[in-house]
Amino acid sequence: MDIKQIKQSLVLKKVELKHLKQFNELLRYVFQVTDSDIEEGGYEDESEIIRAKRPVLREADVYGWFTQDDRLISQLAIYPCEVNIHDKVYKMAGVTGVGTYPEYTDLGLMSELIRQGLENMREREQWISYLYPYSIPYYRNKGWEIMSDKLSFSIKDTQLPKRVDVPGYVNREDIQHEDVYKVYDQFALVNHGAMIRQDLNWEEYWRWENEEERTAAIYYNREGEAQGVCFYWIAEEVFHIKEMFYLNQEARQGLWNFVSAHFSMVDLVQGETFNSEPIAFLFDDSEIKETIEPYFMARIVDVEKFIAEYPFITTGKPFHFVVEDTIAEWNNRIFGLIWDENDDLTITKEPIGNPVYINIQTLSALFMSYKRPSYLYRIERLKTDKETLRTLERIIPDQEAYFSDYF
Repeated sequence: MDIKQIKQSLVLKKVELKHLKQFNELLRYVFQVTDSDIEEGGYEDESEIIRAKRPVLREADVYGWFTQDDRLISQLAIYPCEVNIHDKVYKMAGVTGVGTYPEYTDLGLMSELIRQGLENMREREQWISYLYPYSIPYYRNKGWEIMSDKLSFSIKDTQLPKRVDVPGYVNREDIQHEDVYKVYDQFALVNHGAMIRQDLNWEEYWRWENEEERTAAIYYNREGEAQGVCFYWIAEEVFHIKEMFYLNQEARQGLWNFVSAHFSMVDLVQGETFNSEPIAFLFDDSEIKETIEPYFMARIVDVEKFIAEYPFITTGKPFHFVVEDTIAEWNNRIFGLIWDENDDLTITKEPIGNPVYINIQTLSALFMSYKRPSYLYRIERLKTDKETLRTLERIIPDQEAYFSDYF
C-alpha cells in the first residue's frame, strides 16, 4: 500500500472517552514519558494518570486520525481557556497533546488536524491560541509565534537579598489554600498574557508536579489580606521556586525575606519567572546566574474578531494591514482600521490609508507586545511607512506577556 492509499484509509474524527487509554499511550510514546516521570509527578502508576486525564477529554476538543480498526495514530487537543490580553479577557484555545506515531509521519496528518482545530476555535469564538512548542520552526510555519519568555535563575546563599522591613507576614500553607486562588485571580487580571485559571487549568498546572512536596508561602499585609504567593520546595540544600506572583512590591519584598530566612539551610536558590525582566537588578548583589529562553507561542485565530476586541491605547490615522496567512484563509486579506469621532473602531476589507505588510505570526507577536513595532520594522518582519509605524507605536500597549502555565 502506497502513501496515498494509507492516508485514504484513515479517518479524522473526535477522540472520545472510550479512546482515553490510546490518547495517553500516544502521548507517552511521542513525549517519551517514562515510569519514573509518572512516579516523580506524584502518580502511583499509569492507570492513575489515565484517570487524571479523563477531564481533558470531557472538557477539551480532541481530534485524531484513526485506522480502519479504530486505532488512534495522530492527535491534537484544544483546551478551553481564558487569558488576559492587556486587561481584556479573551477566550483562548490551548493546543496540546500534539503527536503522531512515526510510521505515519510525512502524510500531512498534523497539518490537517491543525486546520481542523483552527476552524473549531473560530466556531467557539476563541480568537487566539497558545501552545508550548516542541519545535519553534514547525509552529512558526503554522502561524504561531513566540509570545513569552521563561527566565531561570540560580542564586548563591551569600547573594540572597538582605531583609527589608515590611508591615506584613508570611504563612506557610497548602498549595490549594483559598488565598492562593484569591491572589492569583487578582494577579492574572492585571498582568497581560496571564491565564485566567479555572479548575482544569489548575489541574494542568500541577500535572507533572508532586503536589504533596510543594508548599505555598503566602504574604499577608498589615490588614491580613493575602498579597503574594511563592510555590516552593527544598531538596538537597536547594530552595526551589516554582513560581512567585504578587500584587505589589511590599509582597515581593516580604516573600524574598521569607526565602532569605533559609540562608542557613540551603546553598542555592533556583527558580523561574515568566517574563524577560531580569530579577538581578532588584538584588544588591546582581551577579547571579540568569538564563532566558522562549517559552510559549501564540497565534491569532481570527484577525478581524481579535482586533475588534483589542484594547488599543489610543486611536490613530486610518491604515490597513495586509496579512499573509497560509493556513487560515479567512485571515489572508486586507484589514482596514478607521476610528470615528467617538473613538469607535471600524474594520473594513478596503485598503484605507497606508499599508502594513505582515504575516500572521509577526502580527501575533506584535499584538501580544512580545516585540515592539519599531523592532519588527527594523528586522523587516513588517513593512510600512514611518508615519504608520509611529501610529503602531502609539496605539499598541507596551507590556510584555506573563505566562507561567504549562499544558
